[in-house]
Amino acid sequence: MQVMKRLRLATATCLSFLVFIYVHLSLTTITNLTIFQELNHFRVLFSQSQLEQAGQITCNRSHAYYDLCSIDGPTLLEPITSTLYALDPINSTQQPIWLKTRPYPRKWDKGAMSKVKELTLTSAPHSTRCEVTHNTPALVFSAGGYTGNFFHDFSDGFVPLFITINSLFYNQDVTLVISDCNDLWWPQKYAEILAQFSHSPIIDIKKRRVTHCFPSAIVGLIKHGPMIVDPTLLPHHPKSLADFRIFLENSYKKKGVDDVLITSYNRPQLVFVIRKLDVGRAILNKKEVIKAIEEVGFDVNVLDPTTTHASLAKAFKLVHSSHAMFGVHGAGLTHMLFLRPRAVLVQVVPIGVDLPSNISFKGPAKNLGLEYMDYKVKPKESSLAEIYGANDLVLKNPDAYVNGNYSNMRVYMRTQNLKLDIVRFKRYLVKVYKKAKKFMDMES
Repeated sequence: MQVMKRLRLATATCLSFLVFIYVHLSLTTITNLTIFQELNHFRVLFSQSQLEQAGQITCNRSHAYYDLCSIDGPTLLEPITSTLYALDPINSTQQPIWLKTRPYPRKWDKGAMSKVKELTLTSAPHSTRCEVTHNTPALVFSAGGYTGNFFHDFSDGFVPLFITINSLFYNQDVTLVISDCNDLWWPQKYAEILAQFSHSPIIDIKKRRVTHCFPSAIVGLIKHGPMIVDPTLLPHHPKSLADFRIFLENSYKKKGVDDVLITSYNRPQLVFVIRKLDVGRAILNKKEVIKAIEEVGFDVNVLDPTTTHASLAKAFKLVHSSHAMFGVHGAGLTHMLFLRPRAVLVQVVPIGVDLPSNISFKGPAKNLGLEYMDYKVKPKESSLAEIYGANDLVLKNPDAYVNGNYSNMRVYMRTQNLKLDIVRFKRYLVKVYKKAKKFMDMES
């Protein structure tokens, strides 16, 4: 019953927030369709049924990001059919209820949800016996959707998981039950984080053949927004994105010993997050950029996110011990979550990418206590100037060119590469260096 009370409170709080954000967004011009879709669905459809409930089974569908279902009592998971049964349901003489849900917090996004398996919750009778019994409740969610993109792994995965546990299972252990899990890499890459969320072994629905029983189950994850932890939506145990950063830091510490020793440096350490040419928004004069950073006074460490697939712990150690991070807008900048407060985050903002840059990294960086700076690309630094010409609408007015059409937005996100003006960039770096040096001196 305690879980159900928390579930209803979390839902009611989210509804009030939705009304506010919908009014705010009606005053905003959206240029990137992904951001447009995500934020435009921050609304409540009051004309639709938002609560489905029968006995111990409840599905609340009032939030635009996610559906949150629960079985408030003994639950049996039958993994082969991806079905959760309410054991000894209340009013068992009534017609059995069958509810469907896809436990991934982008329910409005057809592309993402097409990669999320549908799960069934039912009060129907069954003859299956419990083969494995757990003494902790189940938290069921999907690792499908956009999992594999580093930003979405956190924004749609671990941040909502952090929110859900602190909303519904505060100071209580849970068993993580995961669907759509890519067992070839996902559990290994995020092993330290997953172990920090739960002391119990993970149950991968896809790999299991035996039934599991739990005292209760929550199906779905609560999401506050893109890379957002809103403490006002966690009134009993307020948490923020800064608390999530601390949670990550604790995930990479050995038991009783800090595994990330911050050593003394003669020069500030800067992590340069690079992008491959085939994904767009790559820096073409990378060697000259690195030389300029070094000449200003930094030691440069290059981080290629595509090589951190096996061991995220190594990337954490590199970033956590650094005084600054620099890179073009993209998923790799999500490594900012590993920076310490007062470290400098420099986001290179390509032409036409201001809005997603602000939402994905500028706002979250400030919530993390980072010194945020952005280097806004001039038309002559973009490859689009060579393709379209400096006076083309593509460069002069990106908002008008996109006009809500994501196929046009791809020009900025995938076609555009950058060649930074080294003279201009070096002048800018002096400001970055001063902030990073101040942070380094404060440590020593």
